[in-house]
Amino acid sequence: MSQQQNITDVLMVGATGSFGRIAVQAAQHHGLRPRALVRDIRRAEKLLPGVELVHGDLEDPASLRRALHGADALVLTHGSGSDSRPDARAHIDYGGVRNILLALGDARPRVALMTSVCATRHDVPGANPWKRRSERLLRASGLPYTIVRPGWFDHADPTQRRLVLDQGGTADGGIARDQITETLVRSLLTDSALGKTFELTATDGEEQNDWSVLLSALKADAPRSVDGILDPANLPVTAEPQALRADLDAAGSPRKAG
Repeated sequence: MSQQQNITDVLMVGATGSFGRIAVQAAQHHGLRPRALVRDIRRAEKLLPGVELVHGDLEDPASLRRALHGADALVLTHGSGSDSRPDARAHIDYGGVRNILLALGDARPRVALMTSVCATRHDVPGANPWKRRSERLLRASGLPYTIVRPGWFDHADPTQRRLVLDQGGTADGGIARDQITETLVRSLLTDSALGKTFELTATDGEEQNDWSVLLSALKADAPRSVDGILDPANLPVTAEPQALRADLDAAGSPRKAG
Protein backbone atom coordinates (compact mmCIF):
# COMPACT_ATOMS: atom_id res chain seq x y z
CA MET A 1 0.00 0.00 0.00
CA SER A 2 1.47 3.32 -1.05
CA GLN A 3 0.82 6.78 0.28
CA GLN A 4 0.39 9.96 -1.74
CA GLN A 5 1.57 12.05 1.18
CA ASN A 6 2.81 11.48 4.69
CA ILE A 7 -0.28 11.38 6.89
CA THR A 8 -0.11 11.27 10.65
CA ASP A 9 -2.36 13.91 12.21
CA VAL A 10 -6.00 13.41 11.20
CA LEU A 11 -8.80 15.75 12.24
CA MET A 12 -12.01 13.78 12.72
CA VAL A 13 -15.15 15.86 12.08
CA GLY A 14 -18.30 14.31 13.51
CA ALA A 15 -16.12 12.36 15.93
CA THR A 16 -18.69 11.98 18.72
CA GLY A 17 -21.34 10.58 16.40
CA SER A 18 -22.07 6.91 15.84
CA PHE A 19 -19.82 6.83 12.77
CA GLY A 20 -17.21 9.21 14.09
CA ARG A 21 -16.36 7.14 17.15
CA ILE A 22 -15.74 4.07 15.00
CA ALA A 23 -13.72 6.17 12.55
CA VAL A 24 -11.48 7.34 15.39
CA GLN A 25 -10.82 3.70 16.29
CA ALA A 26 -10.04 2.86 12.67
CA ALA A 27 -7.55 5.73 12.45
CA GLN A 28 -5.84 4.56 15.62
CA HIS A 29 -5.71 0.98 14.31
CA HIS A 30 -3.78 2.18 11.26
CA GLY A 31 -1.23 4.08 13.33
CA LEU A 32 -2.64 7.54 12.70
CA ARG A 33 -3.04 10.20 15.34
CA PRO A 34 -6.70 11.27 15.38
CA ARG A 35 -7.80 14.61 16.82
CA ALA A 36 -11.52 14.98 17.42
CA LEU A 37 -13.35 18.20 16.57
CA VAL A 38 -15.98 18.63 19.31
CA ARG A 39 -18.31 21.33 20.54
CA ASP A 40 -18.56 20.03 24.11
CA ILE A 41 -15.23 18.97 25.57
CA ARG A 42 -16.68 17.46 28.76
CA ARG A 43 -19.17 15.31 26.89
CA ALA A 44 -16.52 14.22 24.39
CA GLU A 45 -14.14 13.16 27.16
CA LYS A 46 -16.68 10.51 28.16
CA LEU A 47 -17.32 9.34 24.61
CA LEU A 48 -13.70 9.40 23.42
CA PRO A 49 -11.47 8.64 26.42
CA GLY A 50 -7.79 9.15 25.69
CA VAL A 51 -8.38 10.86 22.34
CA GLU A 52 -7.00 14.36 21.74
CA LEU A 53 -9.91 16.79 21.62
CA VAL A 54 -10.01 20.18 19.94
CA HIS A 55 -12.87 22.60 20.37
CA GLY A 56 -14.65 23.75 17.25
CA ASP A 57 -18.06 24.32 15.74
CA LEU A 58 -18.95 23.73 12.08
CA GLU A 59 -20.92 26.98 12.14
CA ASP A 60 -18.05 28.99 13.61
CA PRO A 61 -15.28 29.44 11.00
CA ALA A 62 -12.91 31.08 13.49
CA SER A 63 -12.96 28.01 15.73
CA LEU A 64 -12.38 25.81 12.68
CA ARG A 65 -9.21 27.69 11.72
CA ARG A 66 -7.69 26.85 15.08
CA ALA A 67 -8.84 23.23 14.97
CA LEU A 68 -7.59 22.60 11.43
CA HIS A 69 -4.09 23.87 12.06
CA GLY A 70 -1.49 21.17 11.46
CA ALA A 71 -3.88 18.49 10.15
CA ASP A 72 -2.45 16.23 7.45
CA ALA A 73 -5.87 14.84 6.64
CA LEU A 74 -9.56 15.18 7.46
CA VAL A 75 -12.23 12.52 7.90
CA LEU A 76 -15.69 14.07 7.60
CA THR A 77 -18.54 11.97 8.98
CA HIS A 78 -20.65 14.83 10.30
CA GLY A 79 -24.38 15.05 9.63
CA SER A 80 -27.50 16.95 10.59
CA GLY A 81 -29.50 13.97 11.82
CA SER A 82 -29.89 15.18 15.40
CA ASP A 83 -30.50 18.82 14.47
CA SER A 84 -34.20 19.70 14.51
CA ARG A 85 -33.90 22.92 12.52
CA PRO A 86 -35.77 22.76 9.18
CA ASP A 87 -32.67 24.06 7.39
CA ALA A 88 -30.19 21.92 9.33
CA ARG A 89 -28.97 20.11 6.22
CA ALA A 90 -27.99 23.39 4.60
CA HIS A 91 -26.21 24.53 7.77
CA ILE A 92 -24.46 21.26 8.71
CA ASP A 93 -24.23 18.79 5.82
CA TYR A 94 -23.36 21.52 3.35
CA GLY A 95 -22.38 24.51 5.47
CA GLY A 96 -19.94 22.47 7.52
CA VAL A 97 -17.93 21.54 4.42
CA ARG A 98 -18.11 25.10 3.10
CA ASN A 99 -16.83 26.54 6.37
CA ILE A 100 -14.04 23.97 6.66
CA LEU A 101 -12.81 24.78 3.15
CA LEU A 102 -12.88 28.49 3.84
CA ALA A 103 -11.06 28.02 7.16
CA LEU A 104 -8.28 25.96 5.56
CA GLY A 105 -6.83 28.90 3.68
CA ASP A 106 -3.74 27.67 1.81
CA ALA A 107 -3.50 24.38 3.72
CA ARG A 108 -4.00 21.27 1.58
CA PRO A 109 -4.84 18.25 3.75
CA ARG A 110 -6.14 15.07 2.21
CA VAL A 111 -9.90 14.68 2.73
CA ALA A 112 -12.20 11.67 3.09
CA LEU A 113 -15.84 12.77 2.96
CA MET A 114 -18.79 10.53 3.80
CA THR A 115 -22.06 11.46 2.08
CA SER A 116 -24.86 9.09 1.00
CA VAL A 117 -25.69 6.44 -1.56
CA CYS A 118 -28.69 8.65 -2.43
CA ALA A 119 -26.64 11.82 -2.95
CA THR A 120 -27.57 12.11 -6.64
CA ARG A 121 -31.04 10.59 -6.54
CA HIS A 122 -34.42 12.29 -6.62
CA ASP A 123 -36.54 9.12 -6.52
CA VAL A 124 -35.78 8.14 -2.91
CA PRO A 125 -37.89 9.68 -0.13
CA GLY A 126 -35.75 11.84 2.11
CA ALA A 127 -32.85 12.01 -0.32
CA ASN A 128 -30.62 14.94 0.58
CA PRO A 129 -29.35 17.22 -2.24
CA TRP A 130 -27.25 19.14 0.30
CA LYS A 131 -24.83 16.24 0.51
CA ARG A 132 -24.27 16.36 -3.24
CA ARG A 133 -23.74 20.09 -2.97
CA SER A 134 -21.13 19.53 -0.27
CA GLU A 135 -19.35 17.07 -2.58
CA ARG A 136 -19.25 19.72 -5.28
CA LEU A 137 -17.51 22.15 -2.98
CA LEU A 138 -14.82 19.61 -2.14
CA ARG A 139 -14.17 18.76 -5.80
CA ALA A 140 -14.01 22.45 -6.70
CA SER A 141 -11.49 23.10 -3.93
CA GLY A 142 -8.69 21.24 -5.69
CA LEU A 143 -7.80 19.39 -2.48
CA PRO A 144 -6.80 15.71 -2.65
CA TYR A 145 -10.01 13.88 -1.80
CA THR A 146 -12.05 10.71 -1.76
CA ILE A 147 -15.85 10.81 -1.50
CA VAL A 148 -17.55 7.71 -0.10
CA ARG A 149 -21.31 7.32 -0.52
CA PRO A 150 -22.32 4.52 1.85
CA GLY A 151 -25.49 2.49 1.49
CA TRP A 152 -28.06 1.84 4.18
CA PHE A 153 -26.03 1.33 7.32
CA ASP A 154 -27.12 -1.42 9.71
CA HIS A 155 -29.07 -3.03 6.84
CA ALA A 156 -26.44 -5.61 5.97
CA ASP A 157 -26.58 -9.21 7.20
CA PRO A 158 -23.54 -10.59 9.07
CA THR A 159 -22.70 -12.69 6.01
CA GLN A 160 -22.60 -9.60 3.78
CA ARG A 161 -18.99 -8.54 4.14
CA ARG A 162 -17.86 -8.43 0.51
CA LEU A 163 -17.49 -4.78 -0.44
CA VAL A 164 -19.14 -3.49 -3.61
CA LEU A 165 -17.83 -0.19 -4.99
CA ASP A 166 -20.05 1.38 -7.65
CA GLN A 167 -20.26 4.64 -9.54
CA GLY A 168 -23.11 6.39 -11.30
CA GLY A 169 -25.60 6.90 -8.49
CA THR A 170 -27.74 3.79 -9.02
CA ALA A 171 -26.37 1.50 -6.29
CA ASP A 172 -28.62 0.28 -3.50
CA GLY A 173 -27.94 -1.97 -0.52
CA GLY A 174 -26.72 -2.19 3.04
CA ILE A 175 -23.32 -1.83 4.63
CA ALA A 176 -21.92 -2.18 8.15
CA ARG A 177 -20.70 0.93 9.96
CA ASP A 178 -17.24 -0.46 10.58
CA GLN A 179 -16.84 -1.14 6.86
CA ILE A 180 -17.74 2.46 6.06
CA THR A 181 -15.25 3.92 8.49
CA GLU A 182 -12.53 1.48 7.45
CA THR A 183 -13.04 2.56 3.84
CA LEU A 184 -12.79 6.23 4.77
CA VAL A 185 -9.52 5.74 6.64
CA ARG A 186 -8.06 3.40 4.03
CA SER A 187 -8.84 5.96 1.33
CA LEU A 188 -6.43 8.36 3.03
CA LEU A 189 -3.64 5.80 2.75
CA THR A 190 -4.17 4.49 -0.77
CA ASP A 191 -3.01 6.39 -3.85
CA SER A 192 -5.64 4.84 -6.11
CA ALA A 193 -8.40 6.43 -4.03
CA LEU A 194 -7.40 9.96 -4.96
CA GLY A 195 -9.98 12.02 -6.81
CA LYS A 196 -12.64 9.32 -6.78
CA THR A 197 -16.31 9.27 -5.82
CA PHE A 198 -18.12 5.99 -5.28
CA GLU A 199 -21.09 4.27 -3.70
CA LEU A 200 -20.28 1.62 -1.09
CA THR A 201 -22.46 -1.39 -0.26
CA ALA A 202 -21.83 -5.01 0.71
CA THR A 203 -22.97 -8.40 -0.49
CA ASP A 204 -22.56 -12.00 0.64
CA GLY A 205 -18.96 -13.11 0.89
CA GLU A 206 -15.70 -12.41 2.64
CA GLU A 207 -14.30 -8.91 2.90
CA GLN A 208 -11.45 -8.08 0.52
CA ASN A 209 -8.07 -6.93 1.81
CA ASP A 210 -6.34 -5.44 -1.22
CA TRP A 211 -7.52 -1.85 -1.14
CA SER A 212 -5.26 -0.77 -3.96
CA VAL A 213 -6.94 -3.25 -6.30
CA LEU A 214 -10.42 -2.37 -5.09
CA LEU A 215 -9.93 1.35 -5.60
CA SER A 216 -7.93 1.07 -8.82
CA ALA A 217 -10.99 -0.40 -10.55
CA LEU A 218 -12.84 2.90 -10.13
CA LYS A 219 -12.74 5.84 -12.52
CA ALA A 220 -11.38 9.15 -11.26
CA ASP A 221 -13.57 12.22 -11.41
CA ALA A 222 -12.93 14.43 -14.41
CA PRO A 223 -10.54 17.33 -13.70
CA ARG A 224 -12.36 20.58 -12.92
CA SER A 225 -15.74 18.81 -12.87
CA VAL A 226 -17.88 19.50 -9.81
CA ASP A 227 -19.72 16.18 -10.16
CA GLY A 228 -18.60 12.58 -9.91
CA ILE A 229 -17.38 10.93 -13.11
CA LEU A 230 -20.62 9.02 -13.81
CA ASP A 231 -23.11 11.14 -11.86
CA PRO A 232 -26.48 11.80 -13.52
CA ALA A 233 -26.98 15.33 -14.84
CA ASN A 234 -30.07 15.95 -12.74
CA LEU A 235 -28.91 18.93 -10.67
CA PRO A 236 -27.46 21.50 -13.09
CA VAL A 237 -25.12 23.99 -11.48
CA THR A 238 -26.57 26.70 -13.70
CA ALA A 239 -29.98 26.16 -12.10
CA GLU A 240 -28.65 26.40 -8.54
CA PRO A 241 -29.28 29.52 -6.40
CA GLN A 242 -26.77 32.30 -6.85
CA ALA A 243 -25.47 31.90 -3.28
CA LEU A 244 -24.53 28.26 -3.96
CA ARG A 245 -22.80 29.15 -7.22
CA ALA A 246 -20.86 31.82 -5.36
CA ASP A 247 -19.78 29.20 -2.81
CA LEU A 248 -18.48 27.02 -5.64
CA ASP A 249 -16.52 29.93 -7.08
CA ALA A 250 -15.02 30.68 -3.67
CA ALA A 251 -14.09 27.03 -3.09
CA GLY A 252 -12.32 26.88 -6.45
CA SER A 253 -10.39 30.13 -6.11
CA PRO A 254 -6.69 30.00 -7.15
CA ARG A 255 -5.40 30.06 -3.58
CA LYS A 256 -7.12 26.70 -3.02
CA ALA A 257 -6.47 25.09 -6.38
CA GLY A 258 -2.75 25.22 -5.59
